[in-house]
Amino acid sequence: MNETVVLIGGGGREHALARSIAESDVALYACASNRNPGITALADGFEQLDETDSEAVVEYARSVDATLAVIGPEAPLAAGVADALDAAGIYAFGPQQAQARIETDKSFQRTFMAENDIPGCPDFETFDDMDAACAYIEEYDGDLAIKPAGLTGGKGVRVTGDQITKSEAIDYLQSETYDRVVLEERLIGEEFTVQALVANGEFRVSPAVQDHKRAYEGDEGPNTGGMGSYADSEDTLPFMEPTEYAQAVSIIESVVEALDGYKGALYGQFMLTAEGVSVVEFNARFGDPEAMNTLPVLETPFVDVLTAARDGEPLPELAFDSQATVCKYAVPEGYPTDPNAGARVEIDAESAGEALLFYASVDEREDAIYTTTSRSFAVVGCADSIAGAESIAEDALAVAGEEGLSVRHDIGTESLIQRRIDHMASLRQ
Repeated sequence: MNETVVLIGGGGREHALARSIAESDVALYACASNRNPGITALADGFEQLDETDSEAVVEYARSVDATLAVIGPEAPLAAGVADALDAAGIYAFGPQQAQARIETDKSFQRTFMAENDIPGCPDFETFDDMDAACAYIEEYDGDLAIKPAGLTGGKGVRVTGDQITKSEAIDYLQSETYDRVVLEERLIGEEFTVQALVANGEFRVSPAVQDHKRAYEGDEGPNTGGMGSYADSEDTLPFMEPTEYAQAVSIIESVVEALDGYKGALYGQFMLTAEGVSVVEFNARFGDPEAMNTLPVLETPFVDVLTAARDGEPLPELAFDSQATVCKYAVPEGYPTDPNAGARVEIDAESAGEALLFYASVDEREDAIYTTTSRSFAVVGCADSIAGAESIAEDALAVAGEEGLSVRHDIGTESLIQRRIDHMASLRQ
C-alpha cells in the first residue's frame, strides 16, 4: 500500500493509533508537542512541534509527502488543523473546525441537539453572565451539571448532589474566569461510551466502553482525563441491554445525519438512566482511554477505513476480536490536583508481559523514562473475559511498581462491575 500517514498528537490515544496504523504496510510519521517514546519507536520519523500550529503541521506533512493525516487530540481540531491539511490537499481524518464544535463548544452542542431533535438531550440553559448562572443554580429545583462551554480536558465539570453542594458550585463559578457555562439537569445512571468512525455520510460503531473519570478508587476524588476503562467481549457492557446499546447507536446516527459532511472519529458519552439513554456529551475524536480498549481488538485494518474515507468509497464494516479489554492508567502521585513529576518508569513493552503498554506523557532521558505531571502510561489486558483482562493488566502494573505512581486498581474488578449492575437494577425498579 503506497500511503504515507502523518499522525498528530503524542498521548496514549495516539500511541494506540500509531500501533493500529503501523500494522498496515504504510509509512508512518508523527508530530506532537511532546515526544512519546512508544510512537517514535513505531514511526519512520517524528517532529516535535506545537500540534495546534496549523502552518507547522502542514509544513511537516508536506515535507514527508503525506497522503493521509490522522488527528488525535481535540486541541488541534479546535485550532482548525484539519481545515489547513484539507486545504493543502492532505486528507485529514478529523472534523474541520466548524464541525468539531460538537465537542469544543458545549453551548453549541446542546443547541445543536435541541434544534435537530437529537434524542437524549437533557434540560439545559447557557449563561455568559456568571451572576445569572449562580442565581439559576440557587433557584433550580434539583441537581445540576456545571459545564464550562469550552475545552477543559475533562476536568472542568462539577455536579451538585454528587461532587459539590450548590453553594460550592456558586463559589466555583465565582472563582473561575469562564466566558460561558452550560447548566443542565443532573443525569443519574451509569455512563458509557460508543465510538464511531464517520465519513461520506456513513458511520461504523465499536463496542461500548466504560471510562472512570474520578481519581480515586470507589469513584472518589476529583475528575481527571480518565483513569482507565473496560469493555466486554461483546458490544454491550454487563449492566446494559442490547436495546440500550442500539438506542445509543441510533442517537449517533441522528448526529451524523445532522452534521452533514462530518469526517473522523465521533464518540458519544451516554448516561444509561431509568428512562433510557441520555447524552452526557459528544467528542470529535477517539476517547482517551477508550481508544486503547477499541483499537487493539479492531481486526479491520484501520488504514483501510482511512483510505475509503478519503477516496469517497463505502466504509468497510468493522470486525472486532471477541475479547474483553481492561485499561488502567498509571499517573503521577498527586494527580490531578498536585502531581509530582520525576518518578522513574520501570516498565517497557517487553516487561509488560501479556499486556499492551501505551505511553502517554513521559519524559524520555538518556538513562530512563520518567513521569511528568500528566497521565504517564496505560496498560491494557485483552482476554476472553473482563476478569481475565483485568488480571493481565494488574500483572503488568506489578512489574511497573508503585513508586511515585497512582493507579485505580478497582477498574475492571468483579466488585466494581457488580456495583454497576446493582445500581442499574435499582434504578430500573
